[in-house]
Amino acid sequence: MDSVERDEQREDRITMEAVVDCYGPEEQAIGWYYYLADRLAFPFTAHCVEERAASPLREGDEVEVAGMAPEDDCPCEMLVMVAWSGRSFGVPLAQLEAVGADAGTDEALGDWHYWVRRGYRLC
Repeated sequence: MDSVERDEQREDRITMEAVVDCYGPEEQAIGWYYYLADRLAFPFTAHCVEERAASPLREGDEVEVAGMAPEDDCPCEMLVMVAWSGRSFGVPLAQLEAVGADAGTDEALGDWHYWVRRGYRLC
């Protein structure tokens, strides 16, 4: 099921910084939430790279990512708040790639994409 090759540097960073001392899906979700909230430099511009049934975004849509969705909305997937078509709502972070973001944002977003594409799940 792995769609990306194992990256030991990412695995170590994720294990030691995002999900350190997490013993179940709920703790991992909280770990990921705060790892991303601390490292993503909001706001940033992103493109939708994959369509999802739970999101109105289409591949290629450009959005401004304003911040993390409320923690309670992220037990199984990391959601971010976007401004799009005059509205603000949460979308899965996994469907977005940053455009011209700083290195910390690119790294943290890359870590999340890697984790998801490796088949890891929160619930």
